[in-house]
Amino acid sequence: MAQSRADAAVAGSLAGLARLLTGAVPVWRGPRSSDRPRVYYANHSSHFDAVTVWAGLPPELRSRTRPVAAADYWEKTRLRRHLAARVFRAVLIDRAGGGPAATQEMAAVLREGDSLILFPEGTRGDGREVAPFKSGLHHLAVAVPEAELVPVRLSNLNRVLPKGERVPVPVIARLVFGEPLAVVPGEPKDAMLTRARQALLALEER
Repeated sequence: MAQSRADAAVAGSLAGLARLLTGAVPVWRGPRSSDRPRVYYANHSSHFDAVTVWAGLPPELRSRTRPVAAADYWEKTRLRRHLAARVFRAVLIDRAGGGPAATQEMAAVLREGDSLILFPEGTRGDGREVAPFKSGLHHLAVAVPEAELVPVRLSNLNRVLPKGERVPVPVIARLVFGEPLAVVPGEPKDAMLTRARQALLALEER
């Protein structure tokens, strides 16, 4: 669905507010843009994570990048539903029973030329550890092998909007975009997910 001018203006304002609250200046270890759709996959510790990654993208990329989010959270209120559908253009997934249907929906978005923001841990962590990745990232890479997988390391976001809190607190966060992950044809699922996780963890060390 195309954005109205009003929704596009709200998107720009929210992106600016997110940058102000987090202080996260994007660091790019790889190319900023590509002619291929991308899956920006990040660690997850806050409801603010997706907004921070989205806001950290250049405007021309942000306009065609869609966060993958939990339907049960974003469909709770009229405001959240509007933001998800018209401002963030989020792909809402049923956490209780997504499975193959969720992969198909996300794959369709990539094939249409848009990119995705995905959190392969599957749930929020404590901000200190990155949990093993769920299989969704692998299924998506197999379904759309032409898509680039770009690791994104978020640091300190758990302090901006801690789990259970509703009001964000201004804190300096860190946002690092890594090199696209090389595709290895026929690579076993567990090996691919481990490699993807290690690529994300390595961004914290640099």
